[in-house]
Amino acid sequence: MAVNKYNIKKWWKMLTGKSVLHVNQDLGKCFSCQEIKGYYNNLTEKVMMEPQLVDNDSLPQTLQPGDVTIVFPVAVFQYALGCYDLYLLTKKDCYLKKFLQLAKWTLQQQDEKGRWANFAYAYPEHPYSAMAQGEAASVLLRAYKETNTPLYLEAAKSSIDFMLTPYEEGGTGLYQNEELLLMEYTHLPIVLNGWIFAWWGLYDFVTITKDQGRYHKAMDRSCHTLIKYLPEFSTDYWSKYDLDYRLASPFYHHLHIAQMKAMHQLTGMKQFDDYANNWEKQENKAWNKCHAFMTKAWQKIVER
Repeated sequence: MAVNKYNIKKWWKMLTGKSVLHVNQDLGKCFSCQEIKGYYNNLTEKVMMEPQLVDNDSLPQTLQPGDVTIVFPVAVFQYALGCYDLYLLTKKDCYLKKFLQLAKWTLQQQDEKGRWANFAYAYPEHPYSAMAQGEAASVLLRAYKETNTPLYLEAAKSSIDFMLTPYEEGGTGLYQNEELLLMEYTHLPIVLNGWIFAWWGLYDFVTITKDQGRYHKAMDRSCHTLIKYLPEFSTDYWSKYDLDYRLASPFYHHLHIAQMKAMHQLTGMKQFDDYANNWEKQENKAWNKCHAFMTKAWQKIVER
């Protein structure tokens, strides 16, 4: 990632808290471990940063190099999930109406194989993402719960089916012996936060269908694989963004903590709580945070 006008502007917005892509995403405010309710991390601040979108049919727009704006599917899915949480928290119909509008868009944009070309703008040869598939499924399943419209459940199933399709067959599931890793990017190293967002979509599908077969087995398989790989996402002072050398930014480290807390509540597995506590202790040490910031800044400068 070279130093240029676009990236400097992007980094400045991140540092000053003005980037809608990097607002606080702590533990979800109203989720349940027994049924589909709120989302597992807090996406409401994405909505509060762009409240003008709530009362019309506009979609979230994402700025790209050259001052080009695009509709980025994951941004739509996350805005929708933030709206749904706000509806549950405030009981205001405007948030439910916006959520259902974005859920309908999600349904309409799904292709015949159950996919969304999430990264088509940046990686046209690698457009599909387990994270996008999982978050879309989470939107569709909440729309199904609110409307009881079978099309939403069918679309969620198609989304999960594609997500679990092996990478070698064009899907986003990486199968290695007994392991199942979920790929945010199909041509880059495994990303921790994207894996978990994808898994949450699978968890939602198993929860709402009460499946005890293929999907439940895949959910357990991927969860145990994630636990196995957690040491690979950790250093002695900070978490890592992916299975390559890249350190997490302060934003992603904080997100990792929230995700570990949610995973502990959903699964009851102590390993997630241990990592949440360890990474939270690291986050609270000024030297660790400074070290991580400088390391991440250097990585951003030298990335291509």
